[in-house]
Amino acid sequence: MDIVTAQSRESHVAQGVAEIVTRLDLPRRGRPDFVAVHFGVGLHAAKLRDALLGSLGAGALHGGSSCLGVMGRDGVDIAGAGLGAFAIWDAEGSYGTGAADLGENAEEAARHAALAALAQAGRSGEMPDMVWLSVAPGREEQVLAGLRAVVGAETLIVGGSSADNDISGSWAQFGPDGVHGDGVVVSVLFPSQPIASVYQSGYAPTGAQGHVTRVEGRRLIEIDGRPAAQVLHDWSGGVVPMAGQEPCSILAASTLWPLGRVTRHLAGVPFHLLAHPAVAHPDGSVDLFADVAQGDHLWQMQGSADSLVARAGRVAAQARESAGGAVAGALVVYCGGCMLAVRDRMEEVSAGIEAALGDVPWLGVFTFGEQGVPVGDEAKHGNLMISCSVIAQPDP
Repeated sequence: MDIVTAQSRESHVAQGVAEIVTRLDLPRRGRPDFVAVHFGVGLHAAKLRDALLGSLGAGALHGGSSCLGVMGRDGVDIAGAGLGAFAIWDAEGSYGTGAADLGENAEEAARHAALAALAQAGRSGEMPDMVWLSVAPGREEQVLAGLRAVVGAETLIVGGSSADNDISGSWAQFGPDGVHGDGVVVSVLFPSQPIASVYQSGYAPTGAQGHVTRVEGRRLIEIDGRPAAQVLHDWSGGVVPMAGQEPCSILAASTLWPLGRVTRHLAGVPFHLLAHPAVAHPDGSVDLFADVAQGDHLWQMQGSADSLVARAGRVAAQARESAGGAVAGALVVYCGGCMLAVRDRMEEVSAGIEAALGDVPWLGVFTFGEQGVPVGDEAKHGNLMISCSVIAQPDP
């Protein structure tokens, strides 16, 4: 097995792909078995996919847009059009990618994409070691349900909701068959070496808590019978604003003040899955970037710039330890909202990951929703989360 990553800061697709090809050393290495490509939407997704297919020739080509750019061994590129590739050559492994528009039934679309990926890998009916996922924001829970129907509840599913630079909806996903704006791309990995993954957040509960008493989809209407916006405003000490006569974006204000739900206890310590409040409405309701249900127990969570900067390195260190200490490569998912909150300190974030992983290829993507597996649980969708998935180093 061989893993190589490459990055480009070129703002034009042709030059960017040419640089990726050179950095991956494709003329010598030949066609990779799997390539995950992540990019800022300053690059045209359809042109990028076509150029990559023509240059890389990878059957298992997985693409997803990332907020402003990417990070990795070559540094942090968040100018708007950063491009990164994570490539695997593994003659003893199997890899496949499938994609579909979400359409009216996101669960069925995910099932279709997963079955196509398994078929391309030549492993239909088998359970992969890992699923790498890129999906349009909005229906991630349904997508996870569809994937579990194919690969089982215990399979490691990791990835992120594709992002753009300004939450305008210009995110994109692509697989071998085409480009999607509201779609899902699923890659199944059966590597010849073990995989380990860690999924956490950098937030802690404040003590303020309540129960969902009214919700419609991802619109949280009431907590303990009170308008949700008023509750969030009170719990945050006024940091999260309320709407006036028009809806009010609270995405930035709530980045350090999200909501959390306890999904597991590990050695008596609760694991909080986060939901990021996005918009406050004049009627007191609040739109979220994740589903909550009637009766859910919500906690007011709080983070800090320091906690968001330090957590990524800790997650990477835990993933490396879980893999036995020797790592061949890593994929990192870092929430785009967290990145924007600590944008001027992202070099510190990258340095922390680099120090934790050691001198190995890794690529980081900035997402508008994160999917991963808490310890002892099944795959979940959350916001403001961080994951690091590593493939162990082959024995010498």
